[in-house]
Amino acid sequence: MSNEELSMPTKYDPLSVEAGRYEWWLKGKYFEAQPDSDKEPYTIVIPPPNVTGRLHLGHAWDTTLQDILIRMKRMQGYDALWLPGMDHAGIATQARVEAKLRSEGRSKYDLGREKFVEETWNWKDEYATHIREQWGKLGLGLDYTRERFTLDKGLSKAVQEVFVKLYEKDLIYRGEYIINWDPVTKTALSDIEVIHKDVQGAFYHMRYPLTDGTGSIEIATTRPETMLGDTAVAVHPKDERYKHLIGKTVTLPIIGREIQIIADDYVDMEFGSGAVKITPAHDPNDFEIGNRHNLERVLVMNEDGTMNELAGKYKDMDRFDCRKQIVKDLQEMGVLFNIEEHLHSVGHSERSGAVIEPYLSMQWFVKMQPLADKAIDLQKGEDKVNFVPSRFENTYLRWMENVHDWCISRQLWWGHRIPAWYHKETGEVYVGHEAPKDPENWQQDEDVLDTWFSSALWPFSTMGWPDTENAEFKRYYPTNALITGYDIIFFWVSRMIFQGIEFTNQRPFDDVLIHGLVRDADGRKMSKSLDNGIDPMDVIDKYGADALRYVLSTGASPGQDIKFSIDKVESAWNFANKIWNASRFALMNMDGMTFDEIDLSGKKSVADTWILTRLNETIEQVTKQAEKYEFGEVGRALYNFIWDDFCDWYIEMSKLPLQGEDEDAKKMTRSVLAYVLDNTMRLLHPFMPFMTEEIWQNLPHEGESITIAAWPVVDETLSNKERASEMKLLMDIIRSVRTIRAEVNTPMSKKVPLYISVKQDETAEILESNRMYIERFCNPETLTIGKDISSPEKSMSAVVTGAELFLPLEGLLNIDEEIARLTKELKKWQSEVKLVQGKLANERFVSNAPDAVVAEERAKEQDYLDKYATVEKRMQELKEL
Repeated sequence: MSNEELSMPTKYDPLSVEAGRYEWWLKGKYFEAQPDSDKEPYTIVIPPPNVTGRLHLGHAWDTTLQDILIRMKRMQGYDALWLPGMDHAGIATQARVEAKLRSEGRSKYDLGREKFVEETWNWKDEYATHIREQWGKLGLGLDYTRERFTLDKGLSKAVQEVFVKLYEKDLIYRGEYIINWDPVTKTALSDIEVIHKDVQGAFYHMRYPLTDGTGSIEIATTRPETMLGDTAVAVHPKDERYKHLIGKTVTLPIIGREIQIIADDYVDMEFGSGAVKITPAHDPNDFEIGNRHNLERVLVMNEDGTMNELAGKYKDMDRFDCRKQIVKDLQEMGVLFNIEEHLHSVGHSERSGAVIEPYLSMQWFVKMQPLADKAIDLQKGEDKVNFVPSRFENTYLRWMENVHDWCISRQLWWGHRIPAWYHKETGEVYVGHEAPKDPENWQQDEDVLDTWFSSALWPFSTMGWPDTENAEFKRYYPTNALITGYDIIFFWVSRMIFQGIEFTNQRPFDDVLIHGLVRDADGRKMSKSLDNGIDPMDVIDKYGADALRYVLSTGASPGQDIKFSIDKVESAWNFANKIWNASRFALMNMDGMTFDEIDLSGKKSVADTWILTRLNETIEQVTKQAEKYEFGEVGRALYNFIWDDFCDWYIEMSKLPLQGEDEDAKKMTRSVLAYVLDNTMRLLHPFMPFMTEEIWQNLPHEGESITIAAWPVVDETLSNKERASEMKLLMDIIRSVRTIRAEVNTPMSKKVPLYISVKQDETAEILESNRMYIERFCNPETLTIGKDISSPEKSMSAVVTGAELFLPLEGLLNIDEEIARLTKELKKWQSEVKLVQGKLANERFVSNAPDAVVAEERAKEQDYLDKYATVEKRMQELKEL
């Protein structure tokens, strides 16, 4: 192929390479599943991003890992389905839409429920378009013909089915309980939507007067505003200090309500005064105590965190303003006698950041224990979910073993409306798929379901469930892998597992690959406050998607956080540029070769055999590590092979036959270049899809697109480890000569005699048959190869396996410096000898390791001993000069 015919520009420009390629893939339908084929299915469902904004680096990392897997499996011959979709994200999306309305001087109440939901659908459509554009820029191989949304009709049907079934099994119930209440978004939250932060607060010590005037009882609280809702004071039944007070009453300060002193085992006699105030409507533990003692529940707050009419003179005050005022009032009354500073953990809303209020409310709950028990039992069998890394299974199990009932109702308008109706006269509750037949007498529940309720069904609801006879469900469920961050194991992974078991009797996925968080170069979490966030789309606009993908996918081991920096992206761009330039060189020298003309059956040079052997090793290593999700190891293997072996060595060595007169050698070199580049691009394709497709399209190839080309497999007929070791000897010689020249500042352009003293005739024959490489890359004035050559005067030397090199450098050699250099080298070989001898002295290693491994270690020992002896001899010679 001539330079004029080559469509690859001289300079690698990722933006031009990537432009239009994604649309070309979509037009070719290369990402679409093939349900009618006889291929084995392989399925991944995307963790659906929220339709609240644009994707961040965490999304880019997460989806890149999925794309790597799905592209590799497609190339391996699977019917690969990567199902895309998005999450309606109830609280988050409604909050964003309400904020937008506020900026326009409107509120959701101005619109009403129906119009507000319509407005939110418009928001969803706008941001879903943005997300698809970003998926395209990342190059994600998604099957858009199967895209789903957590509020689409099919998923709504699945959500209703699950709710109704769980209700019929008595696993969903409605009741008045203390829940986590967000007074800003005015909705209930589940436990895992609450972030606990250490906050500097106080213990407020008070004395409640006994009603009979005989004294008082001391209590302490961190939330004095809740005392307005106290309905008892509790002590331990065995506490001798208070036994005589049990059954008596105290008068609640400010309010004047008479409340009883009760005995309950919950009270810790050793903590504080041993007496506690009981506020059943504002504390979960007090709620349970109140149930046991049939106490009244006095709710003194409104949903927005202000005080209500039961708070007396504090009505309409914000809860924290009320706290300040009531503390002041109690101090003036002499009731509050001590304020003790106290650092304690306070729950905050994950969404709004507001301090959570334990709040008495009528809500819907999922009874978790029976569901959790099944999920725990699953992990004891062969069909368990495999966590990668395995340590996260313990994280998951700990949560399951200590699970609480799940509050699933949310006081929102955007979401799945709870399929429950209440009779307007009798209060009867009806739960079903459709409204009652006489809807004029029934009122549907105003609340919607927690977003995670529908997300928990994602692996099977997206496949057509509850229609279990659906062909898609039968073929693609359970899915093969889920890839997600460790931060949502509780939120999402656990819920998908127990819902999958309950409704499909199967695990929803075989493997869960857990990754960490993207942090900045200093290891800090990316946040607005630190101003260290990076938009992945900005990175792509400058360096291309391939560079970003490579950094994200190879930058960390499973389960670990990744430290992200632009320097790493620049390095990945340099890697891509190196591949581009090497590919252009190869293509310019292929002389129009077609795929059918690639022939590796003839005579090969040592360099040809070596690179083909190394390719086989790389194919084996990359495939093995990718199957284990060790993408960092895959990246290292590919980088070392492409940069070091192929670009720095084979490309350079290929110039000899390509510029020579031997036509057979030229043809073989072209075939090797085409074959190795083809397979290398296939191995690299899942990581860098755009550039590899561009290069592959210019290579002699078979098929329409690299996306559906076969994954490389090892061809043992092309491996020859013996000849590959000959190449290693040549490389060691060339490296050593270059090192010596650099140490005495003698450029490669200056010719210097080179003597190579060998110990075996066989080594001499290898070097003689490949002397053209030594002459080309060492540039000797003369090259002498022989047995037992004596060291020329004032020469630099180096030791390689089976040979010693001498470069006479009269006038250039500083003997003292050379002895110092050899002293360092002697220490190096001494260290290697000590290491290998220590291993061989270990009886457990020698008896348990395979014979071949032990033999290899013994060979290393002899090699290092020989090199040590040679260096020692050379030092002695120099000292005698």
